[in-house]
Amino acid sequence: MAKGLAGASMEAIAQEAGMSKRTLYEVFTCRAELFASIVRRMRQTITRPLTEDQIDRPLAERLRLLLSPSGKGFTDLLPLVILRAVITEAERQPELANEFLQEGPYALYGIIRVELDRSVDRGEIRIADTEAAARLMSDMAHQGLLEHLVVSQPPSQRLEAYNRRLELAIRVFLGGIGDPE
Repeated sequence: MAKGLAGASMEAIAQEAGMSKRTLYEVFTCRAELFASIVRRMRQTITRPLTEDQIDRPLAERLRLLLSPSGKGFTDLLPLVILRAVITEAERQPELANEFLQEGPYALYGIIRVELDRSVDRGEIRIADTEAAARLMSDMAHQGLLEHLVVSQPPSQRLEAYNRRLELAIRVFLGGIGDPE
């Protein structure tokens, strides 16, 4: 966080963590792998996999469970710092930008798509393109990127606003996504 992505070499990270660079390389083969792990962990604070007993619930409830933050997802500043760094460094470090996309938004789209596909298979909803619908659901649930990066809100207000937006997004999405007869 202090030095940005450009200053986050494996050596600097190992030093900050109080370990040797060799030890760090035993856990992560490269900086991109380490970064992917961080982004994956951040994604897991804003979404959670469904349990076996939750899979049989109605789609609206599954989406709510899937997209409701767990843990300290809205109190930790690291996701915003990482997002800002990725935007700043994307041209110079495309491999890290790619890892961010793969482990962050693209993985989230995939998780939502699984539930949409499950609903289509069960006949709960008709969606011709579940990939596009998953992206739309995610975009509807999450605040606009620019506003998120620029507006500073206390964590409790951020969580409250997110929960209100998620409820609205689910209602609008499910009310309008089904294919017409």
